[in-house]
Amino acid sequence: MSSGQFNPFGSDMMLAQLMQDMQDPEMMREAQKMMNDPAFQERMKTLTDNPNFKQHMEQTTETMKDPEKQKEMEEKMKARVAAGQKELEDFKKKSAELEAEEKRKKENAKKKKNQKPKTSSKKKGVKKV
Repeated sequence: MSSGQFNPFGSDMMLAQLMQDMQDPEMMREAQKMMNDPAFQERMKTLTDNPNFKQHMEQTTETMKDPEKQKEMEEKMKARVAAGQKELEDFKKKSAELEAEEKRKKENAKKKKNQKPKTSSKKKGVKKV
């Protein structure tokens, strides 16, 4: 991602979120429930039976057999996770700022709504004689 761009759906950010989620025991319990669901298992079977998926997995398996290529892949993955963590932190910070701004706007609108209109004891245009 180039400097100055904000992309909440960047693949590195999603990878970083996945890595964080995998450290969450509750999230992992939910994942286990999902994996035990027959409908999910059927979807996974469809995916793994796909020839393109099989070819990709074979290529990855071959790559992982070479220690140098394995190390290179690990370094690339570490770099992507680090970049994704930065993106995720930026996204969360920006989201918090936007939520705080929205809350301030709502509070200000509520205050304006609850304010009594200013009235003057003097009537305009009428002179006492």
